[in-house]
This record gives sequence, structure tokens and C-alpha cells, in this order.
Amino acid sequence: MTQATQHPRAHSLFAQYAYLPDGWQRDVLLRWDEHGTLTSVEAGARAQVDTPRAAGPIMPGMPNLHSHAFQRAMAGLAEYRGEGRDTFWSWRDSMYRFAARMTPETLEAVAAWLYVEMLKAGYTSVCEFHYLHHAPDGSRYARPSELAERVLCAAAGVGIGITMLPVLYESSGFGGRAPRADQRRFISDPDALLSMFDSLRSAHPEDGTRTYGVAPHSLRAVSEPSLLALTKGIRARMPNAPIHIHIAEQTGEVDECVVATGARPVAWLLDHADVDARWCLVHATHLDDAETVALARSKAVVGLCPTTEANLGDGVFPARRYLDAQGRFGVGSDSQIAVDWRAELRLLEYGQRLARRERNVLAAIEGKQLGEQLVDAALAGGAQATGRPTGALRAGSRADWLVLDPDHPSVDARPTASWLSAIVFCEQGETPIRDVHVAGRCVVRERRHIDEARVYAAYRMAVAQLMR
Repeated sequence: MTQATQHPRAHSLFAQYAYLPDGWQRDVLLRWDEHGTLTSVEAGARAQVDTPRAAGPIMPGMPNLHSHAFQRAMAGLAEYRGEGRDTFWSWRDSMYRFAARMTPETLEAVAAWLYVEMLKAGYTSVCEFHYLHHAPDGSRYARPSELAERVLCAAAGVGIGITMLPVLYESSGFGGRAPRADQRRFISDPDALLSMFDSLRSAHPEDGTRTYGVAPHSLRAVSEPSLLALTKGIRARMPNAPIHIHIAEQTGEVDECVVATGARPVAWLLDHADVDARWCLVHATHLDDAETVALARSKAVVGLCPTTEANLGDGVFPARRYLDAQGRFGVGSDSQIAVDWRAELRLLEYGQRLARRERNVLAAIEGKQLGEQLVDAALAGGAQATGRPTGALRAGSRADWLVLDPDHPSVDARPTASWLSAIVFCEQGETPIRDVHVAGRCVVRERRHIDEARVYAAYRMAVAQLMR
């Protein structure tokens, strides 16, 4: 007899309203198995006496497709001007100095608290773009995967789904420039990185809440032979594993790529790598028209992080042209200067409004609320980039959902069609996200994580150590 048969209440939920792939539906009954996978989602169902009821409308949990966990501890500490012009590159120098202080213990504590914040914000899974591999002097830990394992343990401990992406980082710039001293914690080669990938999968096998991919850091940090060796190696191990890469974030990067290769970054990548739906191109801020259309046709996902991109002065992604070409996107928290998918979607749209001096720029379907359109796109693109069946309430997907507060001003007394636009574009008051479930398990109840006090105490101690 299965656990579901023994304890029917533990594996079912009735919601008066649920956001399904075809929109808001009434009287929805969800059932899931002991592994946290939805087995049935039935609209128009009859409430059963022994089935728990959701405390409000439910919607799928949002995937976070780009995160550097260690940067949570430095968020807000680089908002000052030093000598000369302050740019992404000067911020990067500050980040490198901060990264040098991280220990395995502080990294785990910082990641765990960050993941609690993500869950409270409604991110139920995260793609961790992990390039902090070695000791501060560049020497290898006894277990080369030590730091990645700490991040995996942090995710498992607080209950968030994770796609671990060990990062290949070889050089300090185009043409194979030698790494800087402050990059020595990141440096690897394809063989060593694939060995780490194998070690992680052996020690922490894939399950419903955990999977793996790889991430060549960027075209400026990885040579063409190494990029091809890494992608070939990962395909031999996991044919459908996600591949994420930073690309075209800064105009200086684009200019250097043209000098070094004769092509713009996205154009070069599309011509030299087998870019398809398994790829996620993070930022891709600076595209020309031909790149925009070609990238959309590749079926890859663009990983947009508008709050980080604004904080670093990256630029504005050509979202309207990209969506017109049927491009796919998701959102991420990146540098952790903000951890809120609603803020990412809001700023994505507002950046377009400011650039074009129009409203509702990204609304592609007349008569449908913009909030629903943005949420639908981010759910689908984010799920694709994670390589896990998440981002939708349907049979076969993960049992990951958010419960909205029915008494919140953005929900109460508003038509259902406006709920998602209201929670995305209205910033007043506390979060409308009341509860969060991952794999059918409630990890946030009444806006507090189930282990919040302990995790935050460990985070406080870690930050105090890092600030000495």
C-alpha cells in the first residue's frame, strides 16, 4: 500500500481558484505522488471532506533561472563611487574581492538564507550558476566539488528545487588572456569541470528536486576548443542537460568580441555551437536585429535579470523585437540585489516603456492582461532553462505552487483576470504570497519559512565573519 493510499490528505489539495495552463479555473483538485510529482489536476471538481483546502488562489511556483548565491552577502555594499567612472567592470572588481573571503561554511549559510528568501518570494526552483570552486589561493579542496556540494546541501536543507550548473572559467579575456590573481578561485578546464560534474551526480544523484547542467562562463572566459569539448562531454553524459552562458551583457564585451572573432557574441555562438532549446543565454542585452531573430528561432531561452542589469548599468534588452520573433525568456535574481520575480517582470516592462514612451509594450495578445502574459512566458522559459518539469500545474509537473492571500488588496475584490497584473504591477504593502509548496510540501506558511529563525541566525553569523 502506498503512502498516498494510507494518507490521502497528505497528497491532495482543493483550491477554489487555481492558475492552470489555460488560465484561472474554479474548484481545482490536485493530487501528487510520494515523489512530489502531480498525478492529476482536475478543474470543476467537487470538494471532498478529507481533502485539505488551500488558504487562497494558487498558481505555479516561479523558476529562478540565474543565481550567484554567494553574492547575496554583498548585496548593497557596492553602492558608492570610487575613483574614476563606476561601471560593471569596477563592480566586478569589488565582487572578486568579496568572493575571496568566502569559506565553505559561510557559503552554505549565505546560500541557505538566500534560498529561504527566494521561497518566500515565490521562487520554487533555482538555476545556480556556480563558479566559486577553489580555496582563496586557488588550491583545490580535498573534495574538488566541496563548494558546489555546500550549495546543494543549502538547497536541500530549506526545500528549494535546484539545477546546479558548475561553471567553466579559463581566462580573463578574449584571446586566452591569463587569469588575474583575483580569479584563481574560479579557474578550471573542461576535463576538471566534467570530473566535478560526475562527482556531484554521484554524491547527490538527480531526483525530483535536483538536476544538473553546465555553464561555460562567457565567450571572453572560455576558448572555442574548450567550449566545444565541454558541450560534447556533457551531451555524452546527459543529452538533455541545460547549458547556460553569460553573453553580450556589456557593450565593451561586444566590441572586444568583434575585434577578437570578427563577429558579435550571439552571432558567433549561434554559428559555432549547437544552440537549441537546451541553452540559456543569460542577459543577451546587446543584440542587433539579425541576432534577435536568429536567437528567437534557435528556441533557446534568454535569461533576463532586469534588477541586476539596471543596478550594473548594463543596458535594456530589445524585448519587444524579441517577443515579436517568438523568443523565449525567463527571469533570475543574479547578483541578489533583489530577490523577487514580480520586480523582475515589472522592471522588464517598465524599461521598455521608458525606452519607447509607450504603455503595455510587451502585451502581445489583445484583450489579455499583461501580467498573465508575462507570467506565462517566465514560467515556461524558466522551466525550460531548469531542465526540470516545473512551472505549470498539470499532471507530470512538479507539485510546486504558491498560495495567494485572498484578503490582499491586489487580490481581494478584483476580477480574477486582473490578479496577476495586480500582484506584478502593484508594489504596495506586504507580499501577496502567503504560502509556498515545493514537491507538495509546505515550506512557507503565512509568509514565514518553516526553518526561518535557524537559517537566519546562521546567515547573521556568516556575514559577521565575512565583514571582519
